[in-house]
Amino acid sequence: MVAYRRLRAVVPALALVAGLASCTDRTPTDKADAGSAPTGPTSAGATAASPTDFGPLAPGMPTYPAAGNVYAAAGPDQLTEAVRGDRPMVYVPNTKSNDVWLIDPETYQVVGKFPGGPEPQHVVPSYDLRTLYVASSQIPKGGLIPIDARTGEPGEFRNLEDVYNLYFTPDGKQAIVVAEAYQRLDFYDLANWQRVRSVRFPECGGINHMDYSADGRTMLFSCEFANRMLVLDTASLRKVREFRLTRTPDGMPQDTRLTPDGQHFLVADMHANGVYVFDGQATRQTAFIPTGRGAHGIYFSRDARQAYVTNREEGTVTVLDLADLKRTATWRIPNGSPDMGGLSADGKVLWLSGRFTDEVYALDTATGKLLARIPVGKGPHGLTVWPQPGRYSLGHTSNIR
Repeated sequence: MVAYRRLRAVVPALALVAGLASCTDRTPTDKADAGSAPTGPTSAGATAASPTDFGPLAPGMPTYPAAGNVYAAAGPDQLTEAVRGDRPMVYVPNTKSNDVWLIDPETYQVVGKFPGGPEPQHVVPSYDLRTLYVASSQIPKGGLIPIDARTGEPGEFRNLEDVYNLYFTPDGKQAIVVAEAYQRLDFYDLANWQRVRSVRFPECGGINHMDYSADGRTMLFSCEFANRMLVLDTASLRKVREFRLTRTPDGMPQDTRLTPDGQHFLVADMHANGVYVFDGQATRQTAFIPTGRGAHGIYFSRDARQAYVTNREEGTVTVLDLADLKRTATWRIPNGSPDMGGLSADGKVLWLSGRFTDEVYALDTATGKLLARIPVGKGPHGLTVWPQPGRYSLGHTSNIR
C-alpha cells in the first residue's frame, strides 16, 4: 500500500494522460453488491468442483501438466533446468531507503545491497523466469531495474511511468505495468519495452493487485482506494463487472490470488480485516473469512493444501485449510508487521517483509516458528525469494504457474 496522499498528489497530472485509450466505450457494467454474500465460507469445500482441465485456455497460454491444480508445476523443489543454477537469494526492495538488500536464505545474513530506483515496491520475476525486475513507482522518476537471475547482478535503470506493480499476459508477449496513481494499466511489448496500449479505469482508485482465472480469460483487480474489485476480459480489456465491497465502508482490498483448484479467488482486505472469497470466474462473492487486522498478502503452500494470509497491523499470519477455507492456525510475530513475500523452493520457509519494523521474517511453515528476523533498509515491501519452482511467471512477487 502506498500512502493516500501519493494518489492525491498526482490527480492534477491525470489531465496529461486524458488522451490515452480508456474504457469509456465499455459494455454496460454488472455491479455486484458484496454485502449480500454469506459471512462464512459456506460455499467452499463441500461445493468445490472435481478436478478439471479448466476448459479452453487463453490463446498462447501454456497447458497445465495436471488437472485440478493451477500450480501443479510449482510443487516442492520443482525447479526447471533454466533456474537450477541461479544464485539462491532473497531480494528485499525498501521503499523509503530506495535500495534492494540481498539475504542469503541459508545463513539468514545480509550479503549485499544496491540502489533500487526511486521508491522500489516489488521485485518481480519475468515471464520466462530469467530476469527479476525491481519495480519503482515514484512519479515521474519510477521505472525498472533488471536483475540477472543467475548472478544476482543488477542492470541499468529503465524509466517507465509509475511501475507500482508488474504482471504479464498469459501468452508472455506483453508486460502489464499497474500505474496505480493514474488508475491505469500500461501494456508493453516485451521485445523492446515500447508501450503499445494504455487503459484507464477512473473508478478504480489505487488499482493494485490482480490474478487470472484458471483459463487465463478473466482478470480480477483490486481497487485499493475505491473499496471495490474490477473484473476484466483478458482479450478485450473491457470491464465485465465490478464488485462494491460493503463489509466495511472504507475497505482496502489488497493481494488477489486464485486458489490452486481454480475454484476461488481470495482477496485480502486491510480494513475489512479478512479475506473475501469469489468464485473462480469472478461472477459472485461467495464468502468472507475474518483473519486479522490489516489482512494484506496471500501465499499458498507447495502442496496446494494451505493458504497463508499476512495480517500486517496485527503482526500475525493466518493459516487457511484450502479444502474448506477454514482457519487452522494463527502464527504470531511479536511486534511484527508481516507484509509481502514468498515461499522457499522447498516450501519449508515463508519469507515476509516487516513493512513498519524495517526487517524481514523467516517462518517455519510446519510449525509457524519464527526462524529469523533480519534488519534491512527502510520500508521493506514486495520481496522475492529465488529461485522458484514453476514454468512461467504471471507477475507480482511469486505468482508462478
